[in-house]
Amino acid sequence: MPFQEAHVNFPTDLTARLIGVPTDIGAGVRGASMGPEALRVAGIAAMLERRGVRAEDIGNLQGPTNPWRPPVGGYRHLDEVVAWNTLVRDAVGQALSDGCLPVMLGGDHSLGIGSVSAVARHCRQTGRKLRVLWLDAHADFNTNLLTPTGNLHGMPVACLCGNGPSALTSLAGRHPAIQPAWVRQIGIRSVDDGERTLVHQAGLEVYDMRYLDEMGMRAVMQAALAGLDVETHLHVSFDVDFLDPEIAPGVGTTVAGGPTYREAQLCMEMIADTGLMRSLDIVELNPALDVRNKTASVAVELVESLFGKSTLVRAPK
Repeated sequence: MPFQEAHVNFPTDLTARLIGVPTDIGAGVRGASMGPEALRVAGIAAMLERRGVRAEDIGNLQGPTNPWRPPVGGYRHLDEVVAWNTLVRDAVGQALSDGCLPVMLGGDHSLGIGSVSAVARHCRQTGRKLRVLWLDAHADFNTNLLTPTGNLHGMPVACLCGNGPSALTSLAGRHPAIQPAWVRQIGIRSVDDGERTLVHQAGLEVYDMRYLDEMGMRAVMQAALAGLDVETHLHVSFDVDFLDPEIAPGVGTTVAGGPTYREAQLCMEMIADTGLMRSLDIVELNPALDVRNKTASVAVELVESLFGKSTLVRAPK
């Protein structure tokens, strides 16, 4: 069986800057704060080097501890979430300014507010278009009036699209940070009733698991990647609960019926084939709920495909 690497147009001198963000401040289950170290133990830096990408690990950002308090005004730990996301925005923004590809090692998915805010600001300053691929079991479009928990990891897309507290919606220096039309959500299978209404009103492009089951991952990714060109900055926000819990048990919000390993590999390979990914989040990995670091290892394998590893069973014509 022949092996051939995908043709990927990453810069030959690419540096991926690993930014650890060890907090579960926005989650409802403790443990995602250990995610960055689990990804390091799974060999993410060595994997990038194998792909010909220089891995620059700047260590972990240092922010407030998790006070584990009940919600106030529909938000849990709002001040602390703002503090962490400000740190993330600045670190990701600096990486982009330095010509690096930022890889945020989370941490829970509320951190996507800071990461995408930095990318949106960078795209605005450099005149580039932005496409955000949100790989997740959840739509993350909740608000303080709808959420049953107040956990901000269920609200990042809403905040980025302008629906949330001003301290978070303004992180990009413009309100809203992004337009819903720039987002493609893939793998969704858990949406609250009120949240579903907001998703429809916003016009988010969502490829849920029914659509994936009916059409297949290839068609989903063709649609999600349609319209990209060399002027597009492609940001991937990879929530590990995107995967079926049979292959990725180490998350705090498992939802049965997610993409299989091969479906996820195809997703990542088709993203890599564009050669346009310029920033990445890896979030919601919870080693406290994992089995011998299995989920971190799977995540690193999939990220390797994002950086161009591909096995072709047929020779190209």
